[in-house]
Amino acid sequence: MRTVLILGAGFGGLELATRLSGSPADELRVVIIDRNDSFTFGFAKLDILFRDLPPETARVPYSRFTHPRVEFRQEEVTEIDPRARRVRTDQAVYDPDILVVALGADYDPGATPGFVEDGYEYYSIDGARRLRERLAGFDGGAVVLAVLSVPFKCPPAPYEGAMLLHEALTRRGIRNRTHMQFFTPMDAPIPVSAQTSAAIVEALARRGIAYSPGRRVHALDPDRHIAVTRTGEVPYDLFIGIPKHRVPAVVEASGLTEGGTDGWIAVDPHTLETPFPGVYALGDCADAPVPRAGVFAEDAARTVAAGIEAGFGGSAPQEQYRGRGTCYIEFGGGLVGKVEADFLSGPAPVAPFSVPSVELAREKAAAAEVRLHRWFTG
Repeated sequence: MRTVLILGAGFGGLELATRLSGSPADELRVVIIDRNDSFTFGFAKLDILFRDLPPETARVPYSRFTHPRVEFRQEEVTEIDPRARRVRTDQAVYDPDILVVALGADYDPGATPGFVEDGYEYYSIDGARRLRERLAGFDGGAVVLAVLSVPFKCPPAPYEGAMLLHEALTRRGIRNRTHMQFFTPMDAPIPVSAQTSAAIVEALARRGIAYSPGRRVHALDPDRHIAVTRTGEVPYDLFIGIPKHRVPAVVEASGLTEGGTDGWIAVDPHTLETPFPGVYALGDCADAPVPRAGVFAEDAARTVAAGIEAGFGGSAPQEQYRGRGTCYIEFGGGLVGKVEADFLSGPAPVAPFSVPSVELAREKAAAAEVRLHRWFTG
């Protein structure tokens, strides 16, 4: 029996395992490993932060992931040898025929001096919960929001956080005594889409949020509550940052990042194959020419599934990775916008924007339900 081992049960891992569960390949066994016991949509952290969603409600237990020929195992990956296609966990050793690394990206808050001591983030469940508690006691002042490094997960999310924070402070009656600034090293919120970027920049301006593109916060001074940039110091009463992202330490130690840009796993952008035979990488940990976002990992899983099935059938893969995905953007007031990106199908990326509406808010919710049904009950 031929075995496909998938490391990581996020968007990419779940989609790949689901597709392979219905594969026509005979005698195919799929094992998917994740250290967590449940799945959480990234946008749920905004609901935890601003809509009082209990964290336990946001989690979908992996015990509900039951597909033919797929085994889920909650284990910690401790070693990856891509040359031998061998994986060690805290419970077992695996020697699969095909290895797929979809372990995502970890956060490295310590990469920005002072951030651990005096900063807040909402990209993790614990971080969103901690920031929610801090906001409950916040009574106005200077708020600095900053993207601390590129790349990072879900490019619209920092701007969603800024707009939803504005809405929350307005609702509490303290927005008029709060000064909000947004710093990013990027020149535009969504570089691939001028329409989307213009809509976000205009929305920030309309809410009185000062926007500083091309300006990076390099460090915090916790004693003075100062954010340090190359062009000066910025005082704050509350600092909210998107921490630097990096591959998990077990991936870095494996040698998979050799040849990748800035420490990410090197892959063929058309097939998601690594330089090691029988080893693929997809999602946030892979150095594919697309943003870090679940929808692009999901699209990559379709390509990898087709490649695996073709290989087992003795034929060359016919499908190439397109880098397609739909991202929804919260603008507050129950309104959601949408950008539909296609990075690799044509000579240049395209990403048309749909203006925020209540209808798109319903569409976003429906898209989440479709995925839950497909992965966990379909």
